[in-house]
Amino acid sequence: MGASNSAEPKLSPEQREAESIAASTGALPMLQKAFSKLANPESNTVPLQNLQQCFGLNREGGSYNTENAPDSFPVLLDQLGSSLVDQFFVPDKEGISWIEFVKGYNNCCARVSASVSLNMVLRLFLALAGKANQPLHLEFESGDSDCKINGYLLPREVFLLLSMCWVMSWGCRGLKGKGDVSLPDLNHLVLSAIVSCGQVEGGLNVWDCDILSLEVQLPAGKFVTWVMSTVPCLPDCLRQYFLARLLSAVTTGDELGLSSSSAVGDISSTATHDYILTQGRAWAISITQRTTVNEEISRAFISGGDGIDDNLLYRASAHGRGLNRFWSNVEGYKGPLLILVTASSGDADESHESSSTNRKWVLGALTDQGLENKDIFYGNSGCLYSISPVFHAFPPSGKEKNFVYSHLHPTGKGYQPHPKPAGVAFGGTPGNERIFMDDDFSKLTVRHHAVDKTYQSGSLIPDQGFLPVEALISEVEVWGLGGNAAKDVQNSYKRREELFTEQRRKIDLKTFANWEDSPEKMMMDMVSDPNAARREER
Repeated sequence: MGASNSAEPKLSPEQREAESIAASTGALPMLQKAFSKLANPESNTVPLQNLQQCFGLNREGGSYNTENAPDSFPVLLDQLGSSLVDQFFVPDKEGISWIEFVKGYNNCCARVSASVSLNMVLRLFLALAGKANQPLHLEFESGDSDCKINGYLLPREVFLLLSMCWVMSWGCRGLKGKGDVSLPDLNHLVLSAIVSCGQVEGGLNVWDCDILSLEVQLPAGKFVTWVMSTVPCLPDCLRQYFLARLLSAVTTGDELGLSSSSAVGDISSTATHDYILTQGRAWAISITQRTTVNEEISRAFISGGDGIDDNLLYRASAHGRGLNRFWSNVEGYKGPLLILVTASSGDADESHESSSTNRKWVLGALTDQGLENKDIFYGNSGCLYSISPVFHAFPPSGKEKNFVYSHLHPTGKGYQPHPKPAGVAFGGTPGNERIFMDDDFSKLTVRHHAVDKTYQSGSLIPDQGFLPVEALISEVEVWGLGGNAAKDVQNSYKRREELFTEQRRKIDLKTFANWEDSPEKMMMDMVSDPNAARREER
């Protein structure tokens, strides 16, 4: 025993501390495998080029398909791997040693606060912008991970930052194949940052403005506050991308971790669907949630869009309008639901159809459970969303629990002097709902947040006043975000209901085989001679 103990190599305090931090995240075995795959056996260090390729985006002749992104965006993404290595690793003369490899992982993926994670994302973005010859007006007071950030960002720089985070969110999903990197529409998120952080002279027309040309300055402190309050999961994109690339290095047989077979693929296929829930909107909703909803949205919408239709439970234009059609498609689903509504209040000039079209807005509501047919409010949690043209999230306030109201007119009951309204609502109180959709799915009523103590305050639509706003509904969608388990439960429920319906339709032919015993003959006899039974009794 003593001889074996003396033969074991002694770990330095620095290595012991680094491995202890990595072990606390459960990643130490993965790091050991990744290091063995990436390292040079002779020097026992990871060559800098190998690590840069591991964290880079290998396009293999592909292109960046962007509509409004500046020309610097492809250059910025080409530098992602080298900038990320420079940000978190300290190389030796021969490369990255084991200790520095583990410390680099800890610098990026160790458990830290959300503000520290955002600080790391902004530092990486600052380095990328510098390499792309797009200097930013951001300054860090010190090298500490939680130091104060001074300066400001312009709207086009916010767009670049969000685009970088989107690509990292998408790139960590293990996509295979070659293709182009296609950015979704992120204008609703950029407008949200502008409205929350900046002041535009003469006001801002959110319906029609060239966002990337605006010169409004968004102070760094306000921008950090906006991220923490609106999209708190945005900083997680860096950690997830970092971890996913190391996992890819472990699972692939290539020594460099990423080969052309695992290059970034083509995500433009999902753009062919004319759904309310686009990739950009789905991603915006996902980075507001730290629940399983985040992963389910990412799986369906960010990872190439495979299986999107499996998540769609109801669409008014496809399944028919009205609460009955709506209910037949969502009943029995026991999982989180995302309900989206596209509407227009009719404030635009009716003589200009294009103007009316451009002024459509989208609202959303996320529930943590399935819907129930009740004439009262119910639910344990939820979140309201103003999605387009400006994105905002309204999580629970903690004061009341009037999360959801979904009620159909009762069948088989007698006269009710004061029937409860049929429709779907969120927040507020009965008769003063914050969002109410009637049973025909033709009219949407949006009220001021003063009537609602369930969800946080704020305007759901641009220029919303104190009076209720009645809008015409053009489309309604319901997306199931409970995974395969919730869908299986709903399928079982539908099969059971179909079986009960079929059993109720069956007729016992043995009972009614004889005409003399049939109820039809008894009814005919009563109609022809209603006193026949009395004569026989006499």
